[in-house]
Amino acid sequence: MTLPDETRSLRGRRILVTRAVHQAGKLSEGLRELGVESVEVPVLEIRPPESFAPLDAALHKIANYDWLIFTSANTVRAVVERVAGSSNLLFSASARIAAVGEATAEALRTAGLPVDFVPKNYVAESLVAGLAGGQSLNWSGKRVLLARASTARDVIPDALRAAGAEVDVVDAYRNVLPAEAPERLCEALAQQIDAAIFTSSSSVTHLAEAAARAGIAFPFTAVLAVSIGPVTSVTLCEHGWEPAAEADSHDIPGLIAAVADLLTRA
Repeated sequence: MTLPDETRSLRGRRILVTRAVHQAGKLSEGLRELGVESVEVPVLEIRPPESFAPLDAALHKIANYDWLIFTSANTVRAVVERVAGSSNLLFSASARIAAVGEATAEALRTAGLPVDFVPKNYVAESLVAGLAGGQSLNWSGKRVLLARASTARDVIPDALRAAGAEVDVVDAYRNVLPAEAPERLCEALAQQIDAAIFTSSSSVTHLAEAAARAGIAFPFTAVLAVSIGPVTSVTLCEHGWEPAAEADSHDIPGLIAAVADLLTRA
């Protein structure tokens, strides 16, 4: 690959990627195409919820819901696998489906499920605004199923309940810190790191936890933070790390572009 003149200065730069192992590939590949070295330190590991009982109960009565809302590809994967593993669970043909982010929508389509709505911006607030306002829906009495990570924020259920919807929130999976993350972080920081990329609030809090377990001051000195979107940026600021850049489009291509722009100026 021949790099444009403005990105040749990126060669040799080292970027910390904190995504889960099964999700880091596209981001790391994009960085390498820029000539950047991707240093992967996964701080998120996807595990089953403490109990599948609430999710199974919701899926057994899925025909009663008007909307199914998925906030991540991980949620799609967890729910689809749960349905596929039981002959008693089926997706409702009548419920409409909303997805936060094109990656989530693509995961749904790959699973053979239709996607009725994807918000303009890939954050929960945009989903609520789009559903509640953009489609002029009357939420009074509507039944909504929201399957998500156990530590997710309550923006979507709170907003929809305020609009009159009945919302069932169930855990589809857990984000946990991999046991090896502190050691891998120490190894990564043994050499200069130019920037760290954050794709979610969980990636911020888990990296902070990994640093604390490793005895490393957080935020990292002289390391620039790049955020995927406003919610992640807020979490970074709450940890005392103001983002040097935020992706214009809240997705992986947007992150890669933000990194390129930041480092050609830094």
